Amino acid sequence: MFGSGTPLVGAPLGGGASTPALVRAVTAAGGFGFLPAGYKTPEAVAADLAELDRTGTPCGVNLFVPEPPEIDEETFRRYAREIAAEGAPYGLDLAGAPLVHDDDHWADKIDLLVAHPVPVVSFTFGLPDAAAVAALRRAGSRLLVTVTSVAEALAARDLGVDGLVAQGTEAGGHSGTHTPRRPAPPTSTLPLVRDVAAATDLPVVAAGGVAGPDDVRDLVAAGATAVAVGTLLLRTDESGASRTHRDALADPAFTRTVLTRAFTGRPARGLHNAFIDRYEATAPLGYPELHHLTRGMRVAAAAAGHPDRVHLWAGTGYRHATTGPAADVVGRLTATL
Repeated sequence: MFGSGTPLVGAPLGGGASTPALVRAVTAAGGFGFLPAGYKTPEAVAADLAELDRTGTPCGVNLFVPEPPEIDEETFRRYAREIAAEGAPYGLDLAGAPLVHDDDHWADKIDLLVAHPVPVVSFTFGLPDAAAVAALRRAGSRLLVTVTSVAEALAARDLGVDGLVAQGTEAGGHSGTHTPRRPAPPTSTLPLVRDVAAATDLPVVAAGGVAGPDDVRDLVAAGATAVAVGTLLLRTDESGASRTHRDALADPAFTRTVLTRAFTGRPARGLHNAFIDRYEATAPLGYPELHHLTRGMRVAAAAAGHPDRVHLWAGTGYRHATTGPAADVVGRLTATL
């Protein structure tokens, strides 16, 4: 599916971590890199693609499937008031922040990828509409859907996609569940890969909890066509992750990862910190509304070196994230294949 020398995929790390330089480094080392289109304008995605085109680097692009509004004004306003003190050190009025719902420029990004096709387009948070599938197929792209259960995998197969990303509960960042209010029971990556591959007979990319070469080998043996790595790339030279995020991954004060909706209103795995402690119990579901509410605070906190107000997305293998070139990570993970 990827035409790469190894079955390693650089996961699309949103929020600036997956730079064109990181995609290029993963691909040059024998893997296949994905650009995240989430949170970016179509113009910014086009600029990233143009930069990779100039070096002849093929890549995939990941899109967030739009979700219907899940939070009412009253619930949103209550949470905004509750976390208001967290914005005060940065001059932010969180209590008065507007409720914002958007579709992340969905139609414009589909149009961009039809006009400028990439080898693979992946989708997270749900199933793309049939019109988008047809348009991208005509453009020549292969299509992947992120799934967290066999039921989601079967629905994606019936849509006619080319492959699946089986995301286990160990994965860092947002859960790709199609139903955040009714998620499937947490399933580890290895059994999820095995079950999804058996149920669908489609190529499967394994995602979640990769800490070393043994994990890659075991996932391939379980039926994965490829293995996605994300957290282990966050501290590399080519990563665009903030210094605060990079440092936290190696800080012994952060002892575990947890699933939280406190930052963005959608379940996501990250390092357990004080913001999660204070607000997880009362945080509502509501993505992307809570993402927009807390985004300014998170950006300001990262710039100020305040990790307890930052979404420190990380998978369970985060202690194995090292500094140095991304090529070293690819080489290390594939050494025993």
